[in-house]
Amino acid sequence: MQQLTIVKIGGKIVEDPELLAAFLKDFTLIAGNKILVHGGGHSATVLAGKLGIKAKMEEGRRITDSEMLKVVTMVYAGLINKNIVAQLQKLRMDAVGLTGADMNLILSEKRPVKEIDYGFVGDIRNINASALLELLKQNYLPVIAPLTHDGNGNLLNTNADTIAAETAKVLAFDRNVRLIYCFEKRGVLMNEADEESLIPLLDLKSFQQYKNEGIIQGGMIPKLDNAFRAIASGVKEVIITGASDVNTGKGTFIR
Repeated sequence: MQQLTIVKIGGKIVEDPELLAAFLKDFTLIAGNKILVHGGGHSATVLAGKLGIKAKMEEGRRITDSEMLKVVTMVYAGLINKNIVAQLQKLRMDAVGLTGADMNLILSEKRPVKEIDYGFVGDIRNINASALLELLKQNYLPVIAPLTHDGNGNLLNTNADTIAAETAKVLAFDRNVRLIYCFEKRGVLMNEADEESLIPLLDLKSFQQYKNEGIIQGGMIPKLDNAFRAIASGVKEVIITGASDVNTGKGTFIR
C-alpha cells in the first residue's frame, strides 16, 4: 500500500508567521501523499475575548455556545485555513482548504449533554474516505479545518486531534498511514517546563499512570486518547513532536 502522512499542526505554530513558514517548508519535504489538519484555538480565544465572549474549556476541550461557534468558524475556516493554503501554494503545493461540510467530508452529531454541556461540538460519525482519496489521487493536498457538519445545515466545532486520528483510521484500510501531531513542544514531556524531559516512547499503561499522577494533563489528554485509538485501529505509526521535527523522526512515539 502507498504511504500517507497525516499531520495535525496546532498550538502557537499556526499563529506565528515565522514558525508557520518554517513548519510548512519542512512539511512539504515529506515524501508521498499528505493531509494537513490544523487547529487554532488560541486565536479563537483571543478574538472571542476582544468580542466580549468568554472562552470555556473542560479537560482541554472547548465548550462552544452559539456565539463561540461563529468565532471559531471565522478563525478556523477563514483566517487560519486560507492563510495556510496560500502559504502552501507559495511553496508550489496544490493545496485545497476544507471543512467537514465541504464534499460532505466529515459528518458529525451534536454531542449529547451528560455531566457537561459542550454546546455546538460535534462527535464524528462518518468520514468520506473516497472523497479524500480522490483528492490525493489528483495530487491535491487537503488542508482540513476543525469544523464538521450534522447533515441538517449546522456546523459543529470538532477537536482537530480527533479529526486527524479519525481520518487516519478510515484511510488505514487503503494506505500505510503515519499520523504526526505537531506543536511547540518537543513531544510529550515529564515536565512541561523542561524540554529535556521528553518521553521517547509511550504505551497505554504508562499514559494512564502519568495521567493519574498529573504528569500528563490538559490538552495532551485528548491528544493521546486519539493517538492510542488510532494505533488500535491499524494506523502504522503515531508521533507527537515539535513542529521543527515534523520531518526528522524525533519526538514521542506511541505504541
